[in-house]
Amino acid sequence: MAYERSERTGADDDADTTDLALKILVAGGFGVGKTTLVGAVSEIRPLRTEERLSRAGELVDDTGGVDRKTTTTVAMDFGRITIRSGLSLYLFGTPGQDRFWFVWDELAQGALGAVVLADTRRLEDCFPAVDYFEHRRIPFVVAVNCFTGARAYGAHDVARALDLDRGTPVVLCDARDRDSGKEVLIRLVEYAGRVHTARLLDTVG
Repeated sequence: MAYERSERTGADDDADTTDLALKILVAGGFGVGKTTLVGAVSEIRPLRTEERLSRAGELVDDTGGVDRKTTTTVAMDFGRITIRSGLSLYLFGTPGQDRFWFVWDELAQGALGAVVLADTRRLEDCFPAVDYFEHRRIPFVVAVNCFTGARAYGAHDVARALDLDRGTPVVLCDARDRDSGKEVLIRLVEYAGRVHTARLLDTVG
């Protein structure tokens, strides 16, 4: 399990307090809401590396279905959220376009798991992210961002359409809502913890 620990000693407490910080990736297709999710849940001002869409980018970026989108992430988004006392998540939002995929390998180093955001209007856009994490055996959950006006599908329908490995969680969310995003992250941490524990037991069994 990937994590970082830091020790703090309080003035009124002789015992050391050990904090656990977990690295989480937020991935998915172009315009699916990765920057929105990181910004909604982060307790610090999120770091964003967005640039305006250019005419040159129109030749390589598929903006179908996201016509109102005017900016795009070119490196990463970064935020932090405290799940409970002593447990924080560092969130790294990945760029969605294929031309920035060289960044993914660097961001994936040391990650506990990932959230793959999906838009049912462009479900095929999250296939590359699903394949990426499955091939690298990085635990992930699929979070369906429920856009206004989009046809509603159940979690089972989405799992079947994406041909997910058995047991991979699918959750419905609103990337704009902090509580909804936090529930997605809690679900991921719980799932990734079970996966990593099972793998550890397999190695010592």
